[in-house]
Amino acid sequence: MAGFWHTRAMPPEPAPAPPSTIAETVPMIAPSDFAPRLIAWQRAHGRHELPWQAGAGARARPYQVWLSEIMLQQTRVETVIPYFRRFLARFPDLATLAAASEDEVLAHWSGLGYYSRARNLLAAARRIAEAHGGVFPDRFDAILALPGVGRSTAAAIAAFAFGQRRAILDGNVKRVLARVFGIDGWPGERAVENRLWALAESLLPERQVAAYTQGLMDLGATVCARARPRCPDCPFAGRCVAHVEGRQRELPGARPRKTPPERVTAMLVLRRAGEVLLEKRPPTGIWGGLWSLPECAWDADPLAVAADLGYRVANPARELPGFSHAFTHFRLTIRPWLLDVVGIDHAGEPGRFWLSLDDLAGAALPTPARRILAGCGA
Repeated sequence: MAGFWHTRAMPPEPAPAPPSTIAETVPMIAPSDFAPRLIAWQRAHGRHELPWQAGAGARARPYQVWLSEIMLQQTRVETVIPYFRRFLARFPDLATLAAASEDEVLAHWSGLGYYSRARNLLAAARRIAEAHGGVFPDRFDAILALPGVGRSTAAAIAAFAFGQRRAILDGNVKRVLARVFGIDGWPGERAVENRLWALAESLLPERQVAAYTQGLMDLGATVCARARPRCPDCPFAGRCVAHVEGRQRELPGARPRKTPPERVTAMLVLRRAGEVLLEKRPPTGIWGGLWSLPECAWDADPLAVAADLGYRVANPARELPGFSHAFTHFRLTIRPWLLDVVGIDHAGEPGRFWLSLDDLAGAALPTPARRILAGCGA
């Protein structure tokens, strides 16, 4: 039933202004002073109690570091922590994760979003089991080759788990470097990103790489925030180009504005004897591999759709309040319908099953499906 997401025609947007060129501002802090100052700040003010961190003088376990770095992709620390703890309680090591089913992994990821991360996590665990004897690889190129691991994520794992001298460049780090060293332009532009990578590589200390890397993450997440940065608490206060020139809102440069397209779909809550019908999503794409509600075209007759699926329902269908759900590149508007099934005309098809309403909490469902089910009392 997937494939009913239609795109609404939107009025054309004016062409965005070309991104600004990279400023040639002279850094107000010597690159050689950057790492020592940041490491000292991290020791005194950084985060030291995150559940995936090792104790003082110890090195973090590769499995926990890898899991946390994948969860932290595009997700805030405070959101990740409870998911990390629940996931680790169920899958305490690589062997347990590699032996798990995709449905179970997705169920423990449900609500965290960006579900391709969970599928890649499972695929990587199985690859490690097959190609590395179940031992997390310590070579950078082998880490980078794992599904779902990019250059910055691989560098963070190498630094935290193995003490390797590798540069990271996630969103927080881009913001810190762009502000401190006065680098203009949107970091998503290739030329700007390349300059930031070169800068990140040049700033790496010879020792204490883990503390330095954690300091970059902590500074960007807790002090050099996107909105309302706490400049007086920054170890580079007074020597940061953005702070001295009052350009915190300008740096880093914003993504060129573009109105995301709007797509529409209808979702059916087919309810029967304390159960609800779910469909398996395709293995790739949005909500890939999750169980969700059957979908149909926005303007389709829900009674006719239910009949085509082989279900007789009580008349009339009840339309539930619609809502929109934002993705990275588009917005999906959902029109939900509640239908009570009174008879089944033929056997179910593969990829569909009835789930007890009492078991919904443990199912791998996308957030909008959970919202609809909660709203109709399911």
